Amino acid sequence: MRSRMSTLKFWLRCFYQGLRQWCGDAAYERYLASAAKSGTMHPLCASDFYVEQANRKFSRPNRCC
Repeated sequence: MRSRMSTLKFWLRCFYQGLRQWCGDAAYERYLASAAKSGTMHPLCASDFYVEQANRKFSRPNRCC
C-alpha cells in the first residue's frame, strides 16, 4: 500500500510540474536556474522578471487583420 501511495504522489507531482511548465507558471524558477548556471551575479526579482516578460510579450506589433 505504501508503494502505491508513493507512486501516486510521484505521478501527481510530475503532473503538477508539467502543468506549471505548460501554463508558464514555472518561468521564474527556470530563469533562476538558468541564471545560476550561467553565473549571473544579480538576477531579477520575481516582480521585475514578470514585468520584463510582459513587456517582451506585448511590445511587438500584433496585427491580425
